[in-house]
Amino acid sequence: MNANFDFNKRNVLVFGGTSGINLGIAEAYAKCGARVGVVGRNPEKAEAARQAVAAHGGDAFCYSADVRDFEAVSAVHKTFVKDAGGSIDVLVSGAAGNFPAPALGMSPNGFKSVVDIDLMGTFHVLRAGFEHLTQPGASIINVSAPQASIAMPLQSHVCAAKAGVDMITRTLAIEWGPMGIRVNSVVPGPIDGTEGMARLAPTQKMRDAVEKAVPLQRMGTPADVADVCLFLASDAARYVTGVILPADGGAVAAGSAGMGMSSMGH
Repeated sequence: MNANFDFNKRNVLVFGGTSGINLGIAEAYAKCGARVGVVGRNPEKAEAARQAVAAHGGDAFCYSADVRDFEAVSAVHKTFVKDAGGSIDVLVSGAAGNFPAPALGMSPNGFKSVVDIDLMGTFHVLRAGFEHLTQPGASIINVSAPQASIAMPLQSHVCAAKAGVDMITRTLAIEWGPMGIRVNSVVPGPIDGTEGMARLAPTQKMRDAVEKAVPLQRMGTPADVADVCLFLASDAARYVTGVILPADGGAVAAGSAGMGMSSMGH
């Protein structure tokens, strides 16, 4: 293993880490020796994720919280620091919500729900976590989506929310840089085996179309995104902050608007 990806004795907390891309991220840090906490709304799913992470060795913890609830998020941070026996070295904010709907077919509550989970949830995770971060040396990674930079039909709520997430990334990179905290976003493309991809391409014909639209001619895997997160939190990226980094096989660069829906429900 590359020494730069040695997370032995480091504490990693992953919000939204109970399934899909985010669970893959949590497992990757565990494989590299980290103590890992996973957070989700459903206690049973959180425990199942904890067991999956623990199977890769080391200590694993799970917590139940809704990122829309600042006090609940704050309580998770405090408990994890106590359980892990130290400050947070890597904080991943990956909780997300989505459903395809045209603006005229969406209620204000529907729009607000996604903004509350994606945008307000990100702020809650980062704001509540600040006092528990290792300073200097902590790395924050926000899991964004292509909708942040490519306008997509049926996705006005996510486009607005994720664009806000990327601006939070850039802004806090500036504000928290002097404390030695790095803040970056990773942008998954079409990732196979996720709930979002199953919705986007339920048939083989649709899967073939998605793969053809990606310059690298294949869908990604959770491991493809997780490896980017390992890099961003590692010493190899010690001078990298305020970056919005796609892990999408070139989909956004090619203007593949349809790829964005692959991030539904990280």
